[in-house]
Amino acid sequence: MELIERIGWYSIAVNLGIAALDLGMTYLSGSLALAAETVHNIVDLTAAAAILIGLKLAYRKSSNFPYGLYKVENMVAMMVAVFVLFTGYEIVKDAVFTFGRRVLIQPLMFGGVAVAALLPFLFGQYELRVGRSLNSPSLIAAGKEFQVHILSSGVVLAALVGQLLGWSLDRVMAILIAAFVLWTGWKLLVDGMRVLLDASLDQKILSRVREIIEAEPGVEDAKRVVGRSAGRYRFVEAEVTLKVTELQKAHVISDRIEETIRAQVPYVEQVIVHYEPVTHTQIHYAVPLADPIGTVNDEFGAAPYFALVTVRVSDRKLEKVEIVTNPYTTLSKGRGIRIAEWLVAHKTDVVLTQEELQNKGPGYVLANSGVQVHRVDARTLAEALKRLTICGKRV
Repeated sequence: MELIERIGWYSIAVNLGIAALDLGMTYLSGSLALAAETVHNIVDLTAAAAILIGLKLAYRKSSNFPYGLYKVENMVAMMVAVFVLFTGYEIVKDAVFTFGRRVLIQPLMFGGVAVAALLPFLFGQYELRVGRSLNSPSLIAAGKEFQVHILSSGVVLAALVGQLLGWSLDRVMAILIAAFVLWTGWKLLVDGMRVLLDASLDQKILSRVREIIEAEPGVEDAKRVVGRSAGRYRFVEAEVTLKVTELQKAHVISDRIEETIRAQVPYVEQVIVHYEPVTHTQIHYAVPLADPIGTVNDEFGAAPYFALVTVRVSDRKLEKVEIVTNPYTTLSKGRGIRIAEWLVAHKTDVVLTQEELQNKGPGYVLANSGVQVHRVDARTLAEALKRLTICGKRV
């Protein structure tokens, strides 16, 4: 926050200096284009002061505003837009209705215009870079407005050169400045309105959030992912179905999702995860085997094969039995945990095993991902399948 407020003060200083320079040149020359640019700078000075006030207010919280005043930044950005549009109106009004003005050109004015163009442009580049790095809408708006000066000052310079050569370009160039200013103001106004009306976050950000949610082993499906902005911060909300039914485990998974989103997506202030248990139409079982013909292996981590069995819930019909090779049999350490993670990736719902996995690494991995572990006293896969029950009924 200190950096943002410091830049706010710098912005006031730059605007004050440029406004004073343009005001002096306008007084000496009588140029309509320079007068338009002076009005532009005075409005910018007012906007810079408003931005600083907004920055000081935006990050306060109270009992009346428990979610913060982050949108004050967006309101300030819209105020800047209104100031910019008013500037364009004033310039057009002077260009159309002011007549008989004599313009006096002095060589030093060209240097003054160059300074008035270069200084705000360079500062605007810096302000834009910081604003984007901090995701501050008010600094981004101010930076864009500063960059308009390189265009408007260029038009002023062209007007002065034309006047020096005897071409009456002052009025035309003033209207061109107004066009630049009005376009910038309109863009800033639209961007501010989108946030105040709770427009959705960028689809790239929402897609990234969805990827993070779906990568969580305990999540069956991310049904809905939405988000909005308030000031520099983002608020995310998701509806997910989880593989677990226990409330405590669901809460752990939800907390893990929130922490991961905060860590991997910048400027997320709040993540709300609405979760519900998945409604199964199929149940996927995994059974460790000693051989491909169906002998149950008595040790989970040492099983060279696994049977992946799919059973339909509605009529308890056996839909699919697939014997797959264990890809981690050659590992000397962490084999059971890697197998458990592998089974989670295969969308396993229940593991049937002779070995007790409670309080062991594989058991923790399976439990945290919502996979149930049932001990079975069966020598063959056929015997294990005969003992399967769904909703209290045998398969």
